[in-house]
Amino acid sequence: MKQDKKDIRALTKDQLRDFFVSQGDKAFRGNQVYEWLWQKAAHSFDVMTNVSKETRDMLQANFVINHIKVDQMQRSSDGTIKNAVRLHDSLIVESVLIPTATRTTACVSSQVGCSLDCKFCATARLKRMRNLNPDEIYDQVVVIDNESRLYFDKPLSNIVFMGMGEPLMNYNNVLKSIDKITSKEGLGMSPKRITVSTSGVPKMIKKMADDGVKFNLAVSLHSAIDKVRTSIMPFNENFPLKDLREALEYWYAKTKNRITYEYVVWEGINDSQEDADALVKFCRFAPSKVNIIEYNPIDDGEFQQASSKAIEMYQKTLEANGITVTVRRSRGKDIDAACGQLANKT
Repeated sequence: MKQDKKDIRALTKDQLRDFFVSQGDKAFRGNQVYEWLWQKAAHSFDVMTNVSKETRDMLQANFVINHIKVDQMQRSSDGTIKNAVRLHDSLIVESVLIPTATRTTACVSSQVGCSLDCKFCATARLKRMRNLNPDEIYDQVVVIDNESRLYFDKPLSNIVFMGMGEPLMNYNNVLKSIDKITSKEGLGMSPKRITVSTSGVPKMIKKMADDGVKFNLAVSLHSAIDKVRTSIMPFNENFPLKDLREALEYWYAKTKNRITYEYVVWEGINDSQEDADALVKFCRFAPSKVNIIEYNPIDDGEFQQASSKAIEMYQKTLEANGITVTVRRSRGKDIDAACGQLANKT
């Protein structure tokens, strides 16, 4: 029976070194190959020019490099780039490059589809097929860094885990990918430039705090009233606001890091003064920032962007209570690349 070759990027550096020793070679050969795989993001053993042809053939016989391929790249009128990324098993995810005058941000996916059921999100309509491996997340960042350099003449500056999937439902692989992204042996990016956005999985937020992660935390909140939140994010029934709040209190006590809340205001759903007051009450326990995000329709008309009057009311209420608030205009709407629109339509 034919044995599938192992993806070489599943090996640690020590395992690679041990492999070369087991083949009668020197351990340092593992270091060389590891550098090619991660720092140089090699897609083929043939490009490893400081390794002998014989060694490259041996690697080819034993391993594969399951790198991603960009199936389609779309460019928005505002400069945003969306990549439809094909994985080694032909499944597709999407990632986005968001440029501004001062920075370029990669919005990366962590799962194929999503297991949560947020009614306003196109990705939630896709069945969760599987988690992404660390190298598949890493590859999205490499691609976007290359695009940032090519099209905007600057290296990628920020990463947000706000693409397809719930990052905390793929916790181990997300953390491994961030380790590689921030390592000097990888991309060498600062963890302070990375934000992991979650819909709110309390036990995993506590685990992040216990693990001493250095990246930023954002919570996709959208309502601080349980009944309202459950109506738009049904999983809230299993992870109610009381549990989420307790986990965030634990996070702040351990890390002392400010919490960012992502918040969309919809007409007739969460656009009242009562909703804004509940948000203030929820945020008060720790330094926080609220990003009010423009809603991006997903065709069915059930959710409508709230009026500018409602947005102003939220802004005034939050600021009057000493909470930092930013109103974000969405980017890439014309190519379905904005928040909540990633659904493999390309």
